[in-house]
Amino acid sequence: MGLLHNLTCRRCFSRSLAASAVAAPVAAIFGRKASAQDRTDTAPGSPLSARSHMLDTAADAMQSKRPIDAMSEYLNGFHFYADDMGRQVEANHFCTHLTEDFHQCVIYDSNLANAKLIGIEYIVSERLFKTLPDDEKKLWHSHHYEVKSGELIALGVPELAEHAFMTDLVTTYGKTWHTWQIDRDLNFPMGIPQLMMGFTQDGQVNQPMLDDRDKRFGVSFAERRQNRGDIPMPGVDPGANSWTGGRVVQLRLEEVPVRNVRG
Repeated sequence: MGLLHNLTCRRCFSRSLAASAVAAPVAAIFGRKASAQDRTDTAPGSPLSARSHMLDTAADAMQSKRPIDAMSEYLNGFHFYADDMGRQVEANHFCTHLTEDFHQCVIYDSNLANAKLIGIEYIVSERLFKTLPDDEKKLWHSHHYEVKSGELIALGVPELAEHAFMTDLVTTYGKTWHTWQIDRDLNFPMGIPQLMMGFTQDGQVNQPMLDDRDKRFGVSFAERRQNRGDIPMPGVDPGANSWTGGRVVQLRLEEVPVRNVRG
């Protein structure tokens, strides 16, 4: 994974060089504006002030953010709500490869500077997934179709590197929770987290949504499908993709008594 990290790491630069930017003229910092392309002003609250921009720039240059620095993979794909395939969401994953068997990802609605954090995903190897209890497996989905179909892409890396990464990813499983139901509430993260799932066959993903993604990034899922034709299709553990059985686990609000109150 070292090659992919070097190709995709967004913060692999000299921190001392970045820190020197703080000494730049204040006017230059104040003059920093988000372009119309990467700011939609749909997040809650008023737009960032020049003072906030300055403080954020200084903090970014001077503070250590090791968990963020460790994020080495950027993946773009799609999820659907576990209990409603009609609700589909584009998901931009920024992932850390913690061990050979485990990734952790934060998910945004775009890859722009003003992207909204909408969820998380844990990714485990087939070996690790098979050790999970049956009730736990119900929360996970397979990645075999996402990889083989060309729906899941690693943007900005050479084809050879992406192919190698997808060869590893095709046998993995993911547990995904979206904390912002961005398809219903664009301006505020209302409600509770929702379990998400991944597609398993052709005809399930919203084709116009997929075509729009490909157009925006200048890619072709069809070409990627063809390029991944030599990646073996794995067998899928029957405990995953619980939605295919017609029933699925999903979170709902419930009022409960408070326990162990102190003070």
